Amino acid sequence: MERKYQIILYGATGFTGRLCAEYFQSNYPDLNWAISGRNKEKLEDLKKELNLNCDIFVADSDDYEAIQNFVKQTKVVLSAAGPFARYSTKVVEACVENKTHYTDITGENHWVKGLIDRFHEKAALDGTRIIPSCGYDSIPSDLGAYFSVTRTEKPVKHVTVYQSALGGASGGTTETMFTMGPLPKEMRDPFLLNPENSVSESQRKNSKDTFLIKKIPGTDSYSGMGMMAFANTRVVRRSAALFDLNQKPYGADFTFSEQGSFSSKSTARLASLALMSAFLVIATPLRRIVRPLLPKPGEGPSKEARDKGWFKGLFVVETEDGEERRFEIAGSGDPGYKSTSKMVCESALTLAFSEDLPFGEGFGGVLTSAVGLGEPLVSRLSKAGITFKEL
Repeated sequence: MERKYQIILYGATGFTGRLCAEYFQSNYPDLNWAISGRNKEKLEDLKKELNLNCDIFVADSDDYEAIQNFVKQTKVVLSAAGPFARYSTKVVEACVENKTHYTDITGENHWVKGLIDRFHEKAALDGTRIIPSCGYDSIPSDLGAYFSVTRTEKPVKHVTVYQSALGGASGGTTETMFTMGPLPKEMRDPFLLNPENSVSESQRKNSKDTFLIKKIPGTDSYSGMGMMAFANTRVVRRSAALFDLNQKPYGADFTFSEQGSFSSKSTARLASLALMSAFLVIATPLRRIVRPLLPKPGEGPSKEARDKGWFKGLFVVETEDGEERRFEIAGSGDPGYKSTSKMVCESALTLAFSEDLPFGEGFGGVLTSAVGLGEPLVSRLSKAGITFKEL
């Protein structure tokens, strides 16, 4: 696929988009790329401020012709334009139409479900890889589960991940959360993103997405509510189902769960209560009162705060024959921003340059990081400072 550009970054002037631009400029100075967004003046200011060696495309999220103009000229589109249900649907549509690979940082499962329903079949037929959720939502959980299962090298019954992190929130993230509001009952399905007829009775029975506050065996930490478990679990379950459909199953009736990990029992209780309270606020009219008090789009943690952040996921694997294995994925830098920009940029670079993507050149669809990028992405992230290891 010969295109003028290797990657075009859409939503480049937002908080995370800017971090992605900095990442490409600092780490890949020879990359043939461009930036795009709604505001020409902001794009030009960004290019000048960061001394970017790239072209500019102005495209409003509702201007399909302008979106088509840049999508058809690149091999990969990386979208940092959220809320994605508001700003990125036409970008995905244009990517599918023009056979352009796509990745983003969304945690909006309801939007991804819509992409699957609308675009998976055509993208699969054309070999176009549409891979949402390639930031902290949901690469650590999804690629961590993939790494743990493949290194176990035997059928796996269940994986639990205990996620811990230090990081802040940007205005874009809070805008996304408040835009989502209360979700319809069907959107709360633990297997929301699974292909049809891919869930067994046993899997549904053992996938309730509850959390317990208790000591995590073999550690000094306590489990509690996982901040992004609601989004991540559904992505991992889609990965397992797609691998199963392509004759590479994780295991018969494989199940996955996610919990938070905290330094003490009291911290686990307080954090879980705070998260439940936040989700309740988002689901009620109270969100209109709270929203003005939180960061606005374009605002976010300082560089000092981003540098101090970190994340770690402990994966406890239970095999079908009763063995337990433990794995870890970890990284430095605020997970939602510094690490997210690294993850999604390396995902886009994997799509642009890897010659050994999972299942071969003609494979496509609305995929996940594990299914669509797999081992090549593990390799790139490892070289970029994110560790994958068995404990």
